[in-house]
Amino acid sequence: MTTFQEIGLRDEIIMAITELGFVTPTPIQDKTIPALLESKTDLISLAQTGTGKTAAFGLPIIQQLDADSKTIQAIILSPTRELCIQIAKDLEAYTKFMDNVKILAVYGGSSVDNQVRTLKNGVNIVVGTPGRTLDLIKRKTLKINNIKWLVLDEADEMLNMGFKEELDGILDTTPKEKQTLLFSATMPKEVRQIANNYMTNPVEISVGRKNLGADNVKHLFYMVKASDRYLALKRIADFNYNIYGIIFCRTRRETKDVAAKLINDGYNADALHGDLSQAQREMVMDKFRKHHLQLLVATDVAARGLDINDLTHVINYNLPDDPEVYIHRSGRTGRAGKNGISILIAHSREGRRINELEKLIGQKFEKNNLPGGKEICEKRLYNLMDSIEKIEVNEDQIKEFMPAIQKKLEWLDRDELLKRFIFVEFNRFLEYYKNAPDLNVSSEKGGEFKGGKRTDKGFSRFFINVGSKHRIKPQLLIGLINDETNTKGIEIGKIEILRNFSFFEVDSAQESKILKAFNDVNYGGVKVAVEVAKAASDDSRPEKRNKKFNKKKKFRK
Repeated sequence: MTTFQEIGLRDEIIMAITELGFVTPTPIQDKTIPALLESKTDLISLAQTGTGKTAAFGLPIIQQLDADSKTIQAIILSPTRELCIQIAKDLEAYTKFMDNVKILAVYGGSSVDNQVRTLKNGVNIVVGTPGRTLDLIKRKTLKINNIKWLVLDEADEMLNMGFKEELDGILDTTPKEKQTLLFSATMPKEVRQIANNYMTNPVEISVGRKNLGADNVKHLFYMVKASDRYLALKRIADFNYNIYGIIFCRTRRETKDVAAKLINDGYNADALHGDLSQAQREMVMDKFRKHHLQLLVATDVAARGLDINDLTHVINYNLPDDPEVYIHRSGRTGRAGKNGISILIAHSREGRRINELEKLIGQKFEKNNLPGGKEICEKRLYNLMDSIEKIEVNEDQIKEFMPAIQKKLEWLDRDELLKRFIFVEFNRFLEYYKNAPDLNVSSEKGGEFKGGKRTDKGFSRFFINVGSKHRIKPQLLIGLINDETNTKGIEIGKIEILRNFSFFEVDSAQESKILKAFNDVNYGGVKVAVEVAKAASDDSRPEKRNKKFNKKKKFRK
């Protein structure tokens, strides 16, 4: 197996990464680092989150830097400020023993004046989000005419987040003579278009099969009613006593709601979402990294850049609309050679989507039954007994209190003392789970996919006159529905985004609420119109419906 020394990295870098615990390169590092050291050819690297991409592009760039120059030699673009900060911190760690190398992270939500001041003092590598990077280029304070490397990290995610114009603006201003490195988990046509437009005969490196789930991650799901998701989540947390994981939600509102409920119910949890200030986000992430939180409730975007190697669980509170997002989520556990568990809380209409995920990740999901109250109390009691059995008692710390304790409890015999101790410790659980109902739902119940045919009982299908050209995406449409209906936990079914319009399914009980909620709504400058659609198989000539709404728009004030 190749070592970092054999790759030919300089001594200062070897010292720094050895201190970080790097021993042998990961597969993506083993392929990418030599390629970048030996050639100036543009490179496309396909690899999932958590495979060591930052070192794969960072180490060879650092190796070849002219540290005596104060000019910017490398620009690294990332989709979120969290990931931007994380990359900059990693690069600073790699250059710990290289005093002259200066690295700067530039991103929104922080003082642009401080960033401008640092740039004027001289920087070698800039790590930035597309928006702030382009802003600094337009201010003529970020001079990129002499850069040797341009890195697009998580290019697919940058495009998913709507940064195409910013990326075009940055790429158009970079010098022709440079090495462009594109890292992406997937290669949709939009990413391929970026490569075709701005890269020259790139070499493509891929580690393993695309979109393959990690072998050391166990995938399982619990089938419950949509209205029982939160109760199911609590049972998962209660049963897995030492859980340390991320709970992924679809929207900011859902994230805040789930986190607030968990905190109110006494769980060691907090939320990470886009409404937090940068200082708040960093505080939450720092607490989680230090294990001061057991559960982090987050949106997919907010969790970008949160690099944790020892997560025990990833919990999907909802299935993501993009199946590839599931791979990103599940890839956050089972890292650094450890085993992990990815849990999906599913409802009975999601059978086909689970089957699709199985094909995508190349692994089977295991269907488990949610534990009942007795099982949970039993498991936690045994955990407590194990803890008591294994704890090392420091008698010096408690000996002064022992006489008073013994005197106070001397009237209790051993069995009575144990009973009272257990009741004190487990009163909350015993009371809460007394007569707890069975939350498990058979996958054969209403709405399941049977023999390739979907039964849509209980769901209404709606037409909405906004589509991909209005920059609507499934997650944005879900957020719009939740915001306008102001209804927590509304069950949303299949979403179909077309160019000029879209379709979505919602619990039929909410039909009138949906129609009323979208009575006077604007989205991206468009007067939104929603109506109950025909069955999916009978949407002949849907463009006529869209023209009808466009015509109506002219007469509305």
